[in-house]
Amino acid sequence: MLSSSTRLLRLLSLLQTRSHWMGPELAERLEVHPRTLRRDIDRLRQLGYPVHASSGVAGGYAFRAGQALPPLLLDDEEALAVSIALRTATAGAVGGIEEPALRALVKLEQAMPARLRKRVDALRSAILPLDRTGPVVEASLLATLASACRDQLRIEFHYEDGQGRSAQRSVEPQGVVHTGQRWYLVAWDRVRSDWRTFRIDRIVGDPQLGAHFAPRAAPDGGDLKGYVSRSISAPHHAEQAQVVLHAPYAVMSRRIPQSAGVVSTLDQGQRCQLECAANDSLVYWLMALDVEFEVLAPASLKERLRVAGERALRCVL
Repeated sequence: MLSSSTRLLRLLSLLQTRSHWMGPELAERLEVHPRTLRRDIDRLRQLGYPVHASSGVAGGYAFRAGQALPPLLLDDEEALAVSIALRTATAGAVGGIEEPALRALVKLEQAMPARLRKRVDALRSAILPLDRTGPVVEASLLATLASACRDQLRIEFHYEDGQGRSAQRSVEPQGVVHTGQRWYLVAWDRVRSDWRTFRIDRIVGDPQLGAHFAPRAAPDGGDLKGYVSRSISAPHHAEQAQVVLHAPYAVMSRRIPQSAGVVSTLDQGQRCQLECAANDSLVYWLMALDVEFEVLAPASLKERLRVAGERALRCVL
């Protein structure tokens, strides 16, 4: 039989793992009588934990959000995952959370048992983060945009384009997407009456929240990450490259980031086609893939490859 304090901790942990528990099932997990369970629930409420009770056939108990964040009980794997995430956040691409993440990490690792600290130390020595790439975005700005997406609130903000020109934008936000290097907002532009992607690091000042808006069908069937990838890889040049890669789609789709171009399958996945902007660096990027390829368009890319190949051949003769 568990002690009263140990049972309360066990009950709190179980309540946090599910949105709803049937009373008899919860009592069985704790190996107590339903009356004992009800008394323990009352004790948790006295301690400030918001536990909601419902009656009837589907009645039971549910842990609800309260006025303050209660202590969270984590198992070993959860604590390890949170520790890794916090350590990554101290040097991430989101500004304003480095110090809070470090404080939370210190608190978490201080409370860890020795067995978990050893595992964290092993991971710390084995995982070497890459240098941060891409602009830093303030955490408060991300939180504001994410909340507007969730609550379906119009937002207005000043947006700076690639030439440094600023303009007022009024949008209905749909979602926030991270591509691995940059953060983007997907939103319905009320002036242009079309979907747009906005680099969040180019939003100037604090967005202004407006009225609620009626939800609309998201672009690309809700695949916001795919939509952003296709939007930012759309050609900003007069030409667009189409290249057949003689390698499986499953392999190339993992190697080529979505922000670089659109990869589509050919020959039941045995080959694939890359569509991207035909910029000057594409020649060397294709060579770095180290796979056989065939350029379908444009002709200027074929010429660039020919010139680069002749230059490389001269260097080895």
